[in-house]
Amino acid sequence: MYEPNVVGDWQEYDEHDGLRVRVHRLEAAEPPRGRDDAAAGLAYFSVRVTVENRGSRHLGIHLEDGQIDVRVGADGESAFLDWRNSQFIEGFDVYPLRRATAVLWAAGPETALGQVDVQIHLRVEEEWAERRLWAGGIGLGETPAGPHQGPDREELACQVSNFLRDQAGGGA
Repeated sequence: MYEPNVVGDWQEYDEHDGLRVRVHRLEAAEPPRGRDDAAAGLAYFSVRVTVENRGSRHLGIHLEDGQIDVRVGADGESAFLDWRNSQFIEGFDVYPLRRATAVLWAAGPETALGQVDVQIHLRVEEEWAERRLWAGGIGLGETPAGPHQGPDREELACQVSNFLRDQAGGGA
């Protein structure tokens, strides 16, 4: 069964020896080159995608705008992707024991940012790797500072746990 990763987790790619990817540093922030007019009324956030090569040979990596999908909220609405501010990995050779990081800027309704899903479809050496999914939310990786953050984190963890239990019970 295919299970989503939690934001911050590394995901190994079996078909490419030593290659691993993670989605991390999901945080509310304003973009460096200003807001896009199309994002009026939406809350901006950034997320980083790091590709690490722990193998013995270099690998050509592509992680461009069409290979990252960001969804927010319980209904999985597509987030606004600010391509002007984002930085992608376009045809970069990642040598052994090296990393490359893409920084993505996106926006969505502030009330939906407690649940953010990021799907990555990495291309390695002109071949497509399997799609991988990370689940998280704005503020979930932080230490609870007040009574409002704790229950949200527990609620999301409970939802993910129930989803995985339902999927496993369906014949896995």
